[in-house]
Amino acid sequence: MLPARNRLRESGQFRAVLRGPGGSRAGGPLMVVHAAMTDPMGARAPRVGFVVSGAVGGAVVRNRVKRRLRALAGTALGGIPAGCDLVVRAAPAAATASFAELQAELDRCLRRALAKVA
Repeated sequence: MLPARNRLRESGQFRAVLRGPGGSRAGGPLMVVHAAMTDPMGARAPRVGFVVSGAVGGAVVRNRVKRRLRALAGTALGGIPAGCDLVVRAAPAAATASFAELQAELDRCLRRALAKVA
């Protein structure tokens, strides 16, 4: 589970990661990870937000994908620097991907996105 202090909740927070200066992104067939250092002093814990659109599937499928991504992000929090915010956008192919495939893709995208930010 992703603790409350590690979640992006407001649209302005998402906008800062997606459109703010100094951000980066890395993607693959299952997802795109956007990263930005929104707190350069590193005083705030890393935060993660998720975007799973209707193109992924119906409500049940979208919620399943979101739950899987949230669980994976919770285990990856230790490797994300303080003050960094992430937005994970799921692609339609994420609906049929296994948990292991999502984990491998998230790890790869995280590594690439964070290398450009940190």
